[in-house]
Amino acid sequence: MKRSVDFVGKRKIFIVISLVLIAFLLVSIFARGFNFGVDFAGGVEISVAVPDMEMTVGDVRELLTEVDPAFAGARIIRQRPLTDPEAEQRSRFSIVITSDDDTLDGDYLTDAVVQGLEGKGVTRDDILSISSISGYAAQEIRGFAWIAVILVVALVLMYITVRFRFSFGLGAIFALVHDVVIVMGFYSLFGMEFNAPVVAALLTLLGYSLNDTIVVFDRVRENLKKMRGQTIENIVNRSINEVIVRSLNTSITTFSVVLMLFIFSGEVLRPFAFGMLVGVIVGTYSSLYIAAPVVINWMKLRESRIQAKPATKS
Repeated sequence: MKRSVDFVGKRKIFIVISLVLIAFLLVSIFARGFNFGVDFAGGVEISVAVPDMEMTVGDVRELLTEVDPAFAGARIIRQRPLTDPEAEQRSRFSIVITSDDDTLDGDYLTDAVVQGLEGKGVTRDDILSISSISGYAAQEIRGFAWIAVILVVALVLMYITVRFRFSFGLGAIFALVHDVVIVMGFYSLFGMEFNAPVVAALLTLLGYSLNDTIVVFDRVRENLKKMRGQTIENIVNRSINEVIVRSLNTSITTFSVVLMLFIFSGEVLRPFAFGMLVGVIVGTYSSLYIAAPVVINWMKLRESRIQAKPATKS
C-alpha cells in the first residue's frame, strides 16, 4: 500500500506562510518599486562597444558623468562580449536613461556617449544600437500588459467554472493571483529589470500554474464520484497524493531547463528566465497549498449552508 502524505492537514500552516511572504513582498513593492526597463518607463537605451576590455561599469559612468550629469543616474550594464573568434574582442555596455516624459534626445545622448568614451577609442561606428521609447508609448505598453494579465485571469475563471465547478474556479484564481504577486514581489526585492519579456514570463507562468492546478482538480473530480460519503479533505488529499509525483517530475524538468537559460542567457532573456525560475516553484506550491484549500473551504461552507436551511425553515 502506498504511503499517503497529509497535504491537506497542514494547509493552514502553509496558508499562513504564503500570507506572511506576500505581506513582506508587498512592502518591498510599495517601498522599493520596480526597476522598469525602457519599454515600461520610457527613455533611451544605447549599446556601445569599447576597445578596452578592462573597462568597468564604474569607469564608464565616471567618464559619461563628466560630459552630462544625467548619466550619474543611468543604469549601465556590462554585456557579454561577442563570441565571434574573427571579430575584435571589445567590451560591450548597455546605457539606459529612463524618463516618463519626452524630453530626452537620443541623438544628443548618443553624441555624449561618444564624446565621453572617445578617450578609450570609441567612435560613432562603435554605437551598436539605439532604442528610444516615449513616455506615452511606455504608458500604453504598461496598460496593455495589465489588461492582458487581467483578461487571462477572467478567462481562467470562466473556463474552470464551465469545465469543473465554480469553487474550482475560485481556487484557480486565488492560486494565480498568489503566484503573480509573489513573482512580482521578487522582481522588486532583487531589483531585476521589469520589461516586456517579464509580462511574457507572467503569462507563461499563469498557463503553467493553471495546467498544474487542473491536473489536481481533474483527479479531485474523479474521486468525488468514486469516494462518495467521504469528507472533502480525504478526497482532495488522496487526489493530491495520486498526482504529486507527476507534478514534481514536470516541475523539476522545467526548472532545470529554465535554470540553464538563466545562467547562460544574456541580459535580454535573464529577466524572463528569472520570472520563470520563481514561477515554477511558486506555481507548483500554489496548486497544492492554495488552490486545493480554497476548494475545500468553499465546498464545506456550501455544505454547511445547505444543512442549515431546513433548520431555518422550521
